Amino acid sequence: MATAATAKNPRDVGAARAEVSKLTAYDWVALDRRGQKMHGEMQAKNASLVKAELRKQGMNPQTVKEKSKPLFGSAGSTIKPRDIAIFSRQLATMMAAGVPMVQSFDIIASGQRNVRMKNMLVDIKQAIEGGSTLHEALARHPVQFDELFRNLVKAGESAGVLDTVLDTVATYKERMEAIKAKIKKALFYPAMVFAVAILVSVILLIFVVPVFQGVFKDAGTSLPAFTQMIVNMSEFMQSYWWLLLIIIVGSVVFIVSAYKRSESFAHTVDRLSLKMPVIGNILRQSAIARFARTLGVTFRAGVPLVEAMDAVAGATGSVVYAKAIRQMRDDIAVGHQMQLAMRQTGLFPNMVVQMTAIGEESGALDAMLFKVAEFYEEEVNNAVDTLSTLLEPMIMVVIGIMVGGMVVGLYLPIFKLAGTF
Repeated sequence: MATAATAKNPRDVGAARAEVSKLTAYDWVALDRRGQKMHGEMQAKNASLVKAELRKQGMNPQTVKEKSKPLFGSAGSTIKPRDIAIFSRQLATMMAAGVPMVQSFDIIASGQRNVRMKNMLVDIKQAIEGGSTLHEALARHPVQFDELFRNLVKAGESAGVLDTVLDTVATYKERMEAIKAKIKKALFYPAMVFAVAILVSVILLIFVVPVFQGVFKDAGTSLPAFTQMIVNMSEFMQSYWWLLLIIIVGSVVFIVSAYKRSESFAHTVDRLSLKMPVIGNILRQSAIARFARTLGVTFRAGVPLVEAMDAVAGATGSVVYAKAIRQMRDDIAVGHQMQLAMRQTGLFPNMVVQMTAIGEESGALDAMLFKVAEFYEEEVNNAVDTLSTLLEPMIMVVIGIMVGGMVVGLYLPIFKLAGTF
């Protein structure tokens, strides 16, 4: 017991971390007992210690040099949710196979190409070696491991089923990322097409219309109203393009900043988004699917329902649903049934409420929530495919009106001149 207490002494842990942080990464090349060339990477205080360690392993060091740093620093790529999902799956597999946790982190970290991910795993491993539990070590990186992830790991550690929980978390994250990717795919294509259409229109207004304007002026003909409107737009763009750019960029920055800082503004934007045709339905179904799967995972892992609701609220991806779920949490905390609290929000379809009620009565709430999640995930997939099919002809019509209309407007005076001959 004394040893454990000493290991958790904050000064000792801090000193150990400071000591490890002084280590330098070295690339080495050595010959094994058969004379074959081997190479790898090792962290040590200096090159001499690397050579000593290689000799201890029966190898003859040839070259040992400090690992070169990337051109733009050692930060590396950002850590994506998919990386966390893969890490969870790998750790769950190794723990189920009986590999010690610290050794598992060593193996996973050694296979990482992302420098940031590797450094994070090394830091977590060092915290565990210093006496921290896994969920305490993960708390050192709250951006990558949110409250939901940490609560699930904590529950898994308490129940002694950490490998099962990690495997469940990996599946959960993979499904959540699949839904996000579907929605992004549905919105990315039309957004890019509209952006290209606007760019083409701006190029026409700034560079092409002035050429036609000079021709019209030399011909001395009066311009049709539609053509005159295009010419006026061109003159405005040539003189005040910078003002439009400032307004557009400023508006985007303002909206993003206000969405992050003002809860009421974010709530208003999300509420309006949910009322949009087609897209609003996809966002609503996505929020319900995330809610059901997240709550199902936390409930099955043994996290208390009221405690789980905070983490679930943040996982929906919607401010409107997050606020409603927090209201549900307060209602459940004072003794209301979950299905009753859910009904009071007015945001959940009757089918979801009924299945939740059946799950509560039968004691299989997690199973019912997973069925709800699977149903709405499939609905999101179908809705996204339908949206893509509907948007293609609409996009063609809009582009035709924007670009084709401008071209027709420029040729109207030419048709008029041709009619005079």
